Amino acid sequence: MTTTLAIANQKGGVAKTTSVASIGAALAELGHSVLLVDLDPQACLTFSLGIDPEDLEVSVHHVLTRGVDAAEVILETEDGVDLLPATIELARAEADLLTRTGREHVIRTVVEDLGDDYDWVLLDCPPSLGVLTVAALTAAQGVLVPLQCETLSHRGVGQLLDTVHDVRRFTNKGLEVWGVLPTLYDGRTNHARTVLETISETYDLEVVEPPIPKTIKFAEAPAAGRSILATSRSSKGAAAYREVAANLVLRAQRPPAPRASTTRSKARSKA
Repeated sequence: MTTTLAIANQKGGVAKTTSVASIGAALAELGHSVLLVDLDPQACLTFSLGIDPEDLEVSVHHVLTRGVDAAEVILETEDGVDLLPATIELARAEADLLTRTGREHVIRTVVEDLGDDYDWVLLDCPPSLGVLTVAALTAAQGVLVPLQCETLSHRGVGQLLDTVHDVRRFTNKGLEVWGVLPTLYDGRTNHARTVLETISETYDLEVVEPPIPKTIKFAEAPAAGRSILATSRSSKGAAAYREVAANLVLRAQRPPAPRASTTRSKARSKA
């Protein structure tokens, strides 16, 4: 059975795309078949996996808005994962989908049409809470929230939890928040350690461990068109993502949790 996981945070610069690429590669190392879906018009995931978006004639935009079969668009990558790539055309998708009946379900339909081709589908959500993010949450069993270990990065998480609350009410009752993934962590600073210690209490959410360390190795990987697991296999960053992937596999095997009590007011009060 396919596990569909949305990686979402409307704040940019929290290592969301890096996490999608690295977790995907780590899952592939564990023997899982993995599809990554780039839902960001900036196409950073596509570029970071060695594919120039400007060279693509079809992309996820055509799948979502024009009915092109996803199997005709999916590309293989050197990291052992498949990719449904994005281009700048995806910026028009929000407008194209706004008037479409059932727009919240367009990504779920794509995933369902793929059947059991993949063990994991990871959705790289755009840095917004628009139609594409709502559609990704509607398609997913779980959502993982990368969160930079800095105080200012906390702003807006309450809004994301509000959106999750609405999706649960209207389009995907089974959606679960799998937790917060601490990123860009510098254990040498008191501030980062304090933020890490308070994340669970602040958001009443599970913290997915280990925290992802801050390292220049992450910035170097996209230039090579590979994930850090290929460009710096023995680095602390690569090791951390391998451990995170293994923990996510265990998380996927858990039975569904009882409906969470998180409400809109609670999410806001903790943001």
